[in-house]
Amino acid sequence: MSECTHNCETCGADCASRTAESLLAPQNELSDVKKVIAVVSGKGGVGKSLVTALMANAAVRAGKTAAILDADVTGPSVPKLFGLRERAQGTENALFPSQSKNGVRIMSVNLLLENDTDPVVWRGPVIAGVIKQFWSDVIWDKVDYMFVDMPPGTGDVPLTVFQSLPVSGIIVVTSPQELVEMIVEKAVKMAEMMKIPVLGLVENMSYFECDECHKKHYIFGESHIDGIAQRHGIKSVAKLPINPAFAQLADCGNIDSAPDILADFAKSILV
Repeated sequence: MSECTHNCETCGADCASRTAESLLAPQNELSDVKKVIAVVSGKGGVGKSLVTALMANAAVRAGKTAAILDADVTGPSVPKLFGLRERAQGTENALFPSQSKNGVRIMSVNLLLENDTDPVVWRGPVIAGVIKQFWSDVIWDKVDYMFVDMPPGTGDVPLTVFQSLPVSGIIVVTSPQELVEMIVEKAVKMAEMMKIPVLGLVENMSYFECDECHKKHYIFGESHIDGIAQRHGIKSVAKLPINPAFAQLADCGNIDSAPDILADFAKSILV
């Protein structure tokens, strides 16, 4: 038997060293992405894209280079959050990410469509191929942290991202309803199955604080996030309040100017 070269791409042997890592899509030769963090949720409507944007903002304010790969192909919202309307540019062989006002590099299917309201009616394999192209065909240049905005659930796209991109960890986004607790557990357990660490949990719409009395009102019920974190040994937890100002900034495409309410959480993640 010949000596192992540790290069599975050129080796025909069927040995124990062949792992899921061999499914990784090649990074563009002109890209240098150091860390990839996926932002996931078990269900839609919990503010996953908002958290992705806030994490990218926090990285930029910490002096790091940040990027967002919008893997929510059928429901992309990242360009809208940052006020990006012009189509992404490219050559015959590569694409260039668009850039927000604060320097976050972004690639999304909405940056390639003629109109951002055009529906994307594609089957799973096509969507998976697009995500791989966003990784392999986009010239990201040097990026300290890439955040992948995932679609909700534990289906084809999350599996594609976990197997095709070198994901170093995930952030799970949730809301306080008791029903969501079960769905969060599914996302956490999928990460454990894929042997990807859960870096932290973010509970969005956790409470509403009255402007006058400053009392916290738990509109969607008491929080369950601390118990989930304790059961799975997750140390970093953040609770975001209901704040109409954030909705206004998102609707106006000015999320890059949002207050850095995830600063402390980001410090525990971006190491």
